Amino acid sequence: MWTYNGKRICEGQAWTDDSGVQHPGNWAIWSEAEKVARGLVWIAPQPKPDGRFYWFSQNADGTYVITPKKLEDTNRTTHAGVSLLDNNGVQRVTPGLKSEWIARTKQTQGSLLAQTDWAYVRKQDTGVDVPADIQKYRDEVRLAAGIIEGEIAACADLDDFKKLFDIPTETDGNQTGNAPINNWPEPI
Repeated sequence: MWTYNGKRICEGQAWTDDSGVQHPGNWAIWSEAEKVARGLVWIAPQPKPDGRFYWFSQNADGTYVITPKKLEDTNRTTHAGVSLLDNNGVQRVTPGLKSEWIARTKQTQGSLLAQTDWAYVRKQDTGVDVPADIQKYRDEVRLAAGIIEGEIAACADLDDFKKLFDIPTETDGNQTGNAPINNWPEPI
């Protein structure tokens, strides 16, 4: 991206330099040498940070201010360091990535199990047995949730946590499975 005195210059928009000269919106057709001569500076854009792992904001020059999200829950405090309590006097907590993703895993597990709840309602209503493949699937979903939650809890740092999102691939780039964070059984 092109900048002028640290400010991003957008293609298709006119801009004014420090001398008061207004440059046309079609300035992008200028040669690179002409852009540089007019005071423009090329800054290679940073890739946008992954919002799953980082808090970030974008500066006027297109760079990012990046803050890693915390893995562990943290107690909330005021700017003076005083603990923030709820109306019942209980410490307020900001959930970390581990808590957030364990909760998401539980939610996914519930959603996957809900798809076969009908078989248990039918069993209760009519006495018709739950098909073995449904019971097997439900057991596999519960097992997968336990494994995913265990892998999340075992993460020692953000790099470990980010690895849970890596999809296994062969050397030729073909995917060979699911990312550990999404390693659920195939639906029936």
